[in-house]
Amino acid sequence: VQLQASGGGWVQAGGSLRLSCAASGRPVSNYDLGWFRQAPGTEREFVARITWSGGDTKYSDSVKGRFTISRDNAENTVYLHMNTLKPEDTAVYYCAADRNRGLGRTAAYNYDYWGQGTEVTVSS
Repeated sequence: VQLQASGGGWVQAGGSLRLSCAASGRPVSNYDLGWFRQAPGTEREFVARITWSGGDTKYSDSVKGRFTISRDNAENTVYLHMNTLKPEDTAVYYCAADRNRGLGRTAAYNYDYWGQGTEVTVSS
């Protein structure tokens, strides 16, 4: 499966963005999907994930209550709705797919396929 992330940009603190990740090559329903981010000089960190059916989601503590992950299997797309953005949310955001669907894993090394990343900048 190929993943293409989009929707990043510049926003002021307190604003919102919606990231999209479009899949091609295979049905996205075959995979659990996740969003990760990486700020300069830091390691890639887990942000949110959703199981293949959309029945279960999990968030990092730093984004819980502000971000929402959702998926549309018919459209082969996963979304990350980001509200009340903070400067510390500034990073390159990556979508990823885990072919061992249903396990709901959050570690980056468990994810098999990655998109190219979309950059989010939040100014104070």
